[in-house]
Amino acid sequence: MASEFSWSEPQSLAARDLRSAREREVLRVAASLGGDDNKQAASNARNEILKWTKKRTGGPLPVQAWNHEAFEHFAGGRDCIAARISEKTQDIWAIRSNDPDKNVAQRVWTTEAVVGFVSERKALFGLRLLVSSRESVLDFEPAVPGLVRQIADKCGLCHGTRQLTSKCETIETDEHVEDLIEHLLSEARTTPVFVVTVPDGATEPILDPVPVARAALCLARVVVVPPRLTWVLTERFGKRLSVFGGGVRAYLPGFLEDANPYDHELFIADSLSSGAARRRVSAKLRRIAATVSLRRLSLGRDVLSFAEVRIGSLELERQLLERGSATAEEQLAAARIEINVLKENLRTAEELQEAINDEYENAEKRAKEAESKLGWANYRIEQLTSQSIARGDSPDSNIPFPTTWARLSDWCEQHLAGRVLLSPRARNAVKAPKFKDVETAARCLLWLANDYRQARLDGSDGDPRQMKSVESGIVNVRCGADSFDFAWQDKKVKVEWHIKNGGNTRDPTRCLRIYYFWDDDSQQVVIAEMPAHRRTDAT
Repeated sequence: MASEFSWSEPQSLAARDLRSAREREVLRVAASLGGDDNKQAASNARNEILKWTKKRTGGPLPVQAWNHEAFEHFAGGRDCIAARISEKTQDIWAIRSNDPDKNVAQRVWTTEAVVGFVSERKALFGLRLLVSSRESVLDFEPAVPGLVRQIADKCGLCHGTRQLTSKCETIETDEHVEDLIEHLLSEARTTPVFVVTVPDGATEPILDPVPVARAALCLARVVVVPPRLTWVLTERFGKRLSVFGGGVRAYLPGFLEDANPYDHELFIADSLSSGAARRRVSAKLRRIAATVSLRRLSLGRDVLSFAEVRIGSLELERQLLERGSATAEEQLAAARIEINVLKENLRTAEELQEAINDEYENAEKRAKEAESKLGWANYRIEQLTSQSIARGDSPDSNIPFPTTWARLSDWCEQHLAGRVLLSPRARNAVKAPKFKDVETAARCLLWLANDYRQARLDGSDGDPRQMKSVESGIVNVRCGADSFDFAWQDKKVKVEWHIKNGGNTRDPTRCLRIYYFWDDDSQQVVIAEMPAHRRTDAT
């Protein structure tokens, strides 16, 4: 899908040389500026950026700066440089400023801000925060520079039609919850949503959302949901994907109703019991927001680097010299400057790529370790279950069956986790179906979790196609003409089997159908649809 933000054609360039220091990118910001007049909006934002930059350089900026022209300003390590591309169809201005860390020696923070517009479209604001250091491991909590809050307060920043502020939101009505759900499921969403809940009987959340909202302005949306409204999230997504009771959940972009819950990290209330624990979770949320910004916002499309704007301005200047009356010496001098900048760009790009490679290797190592632990855990569970069955025990013998449809989804998550999974379509369908006998449906799901699943795991020794009878009057058979394709986790699967009760009745109060398929990746049964007979062209 096309990005909400779009600049001119991407190019490349880089920044300065800190020699043995390595430059790492911390976060990216992309938003549109408020106001209908794009030229005025861009001018106002540039002025605010210059005011912020002036405070950090410790001295006056040159006149060219306040005319929004290209300039260079050196102030003993607190340097800044600006470039501009101004043509008929686009006007893009960028600045890069350095600020040595006040507490850590030889650590330098670099802020790149870009403001501009293309044609008559809304003016855009982009920002990159980078850090240069000789440290092999950087210890800090990511946060957007104060410049972002200044622009949001003075000029206005938006994602689409949603105004961005450093304040957290409070969900107060059912309508607000529905709007939140719609935003969580939006394919166009590029930033995480941090849902902070309030414990039952309390008026305030355990985790203070205000510092997170300030630090993650433009990077994440922070919302507070009171106890009486968390049930709406639970009813829609089930317990495995909801959040309640004082917990906090980070819903990442790309969230769907059939998402892997471990991809959208949950912090339960017990993990927020101490001040140190709350600080750790707050820092983790900030790191999530910063990391997602790097992954979801593309350089050259969503966010322009200062280097891209500078090389574009140098190229434009060289072209004007070539078309004008400039001497060969002047043109050669301009070409040399452009070549030197390109060399700087290449060197910095190599440093950034090296940092990305290191992070990728670390992430891959952590993933392999997690997969190994999960594999051993699953093996141990299967081993213990087999030993229990060999002794004549039935692990599921004491499972209480749900008495209402409203409890079925939670019952599946509690008792059949890792064996049977309800798809979002099935979960919605079992909220209030016309079929009366919820206990019979639950027994069929338990059969799929045990007999059917074991047969699939045993392979040829237990071909599920031969397993016709589930219980008296209920069989497991092919769908026949009712077979259908089902979209599941970025792939299409064929649903060819279903559980059905006897007779040819189509009375929805007595007709049971459970359409399912086997997912090899997760080694579990996925329920595509239930409990009604599926309507197709054939039926």
